[in-house]
Amino acid sequence: MATDAICIEGLNAFYGDSHVIHDLSLNVRSGGVLGLLGRNGAGKSTTIGAIIGLVQAQARSLTLFGDSILGLSPERVSRKGVGVVPQGRRIFPSLTVQENLTVAARGPADSGWSGWELKDAYSAFPRLEERQRQFAGSLSGGEQQMLAISRALMTSPRLLLLDEPSEGLAPQIVAEVGRVLKDLSRTGLSIVLVEQNIKLAMEIADDVVILNNGRLAHAGPVESLRADDGLVEQLLGVY
Repeated sequence: MATDAICIEGLNAFYGDSHVIHDLSLNVRSGGVLGLLGRNGAGKSTTIGAIIGLVQAQARSLTLFGDSILGLSPERVSRKGVGVVPQGRRIFPSLTVQENLTVAARGPADSGWSGWELKDAYSAFPRLEERQRQFAGSLSGGEQQMLAISRALMTSPRLLLLDEPSEGLAPQIVAEVGRVLKDLSRTGLSIVLVEQNIKLAMEIADDVVILNNGRLAHAGPVESLRADDGLVEQLLGVY
């Protein structure tokens, strides 16, 4: 029986004295794509931060492919095969596109796939190859997002966490990002996709989890949302 990529049981997360995530349990199937959805402030980014060790958290269990990562530093979580595309991109503006990619490059350690090289990044996003010697800070917002995704993949992750990758992007760029994420899912890479763009999430995800005020409001296959507009409107405020 395949081990889940991520299994969370009884997660509670805090910002100082503020209790933000309440007894959350969820799992991401190995090779699956989980859409983590919810209104602004629902706790989606906090959940990502708790997984990678950036947010103060307690849990009964937090495992990555069966190994506990609870309490590990972000550096150690990353070394175990977790790649992150943070909200706001956070590329290195004073480095070139190629330097942003090569500085992150790391061979697969205990990985279920072969990882990415420069040629893979340029194949997925040809614009990056065209701008490989350009400073990253001079790229458009969409190009910076392509770079942020490629940089995370250069670490050869087993699990990729993306926090609002379509935020602020033109529809054409959203479609391009969506195409790459679909291609990645076909390789067997496990993905957690935090999104406000419900259409994009439902096109890519196998399963969805919806948070509401830091609590689990819904969990199930993506078809459960496609078949119930009322549920989407109730929990996400859209239809």
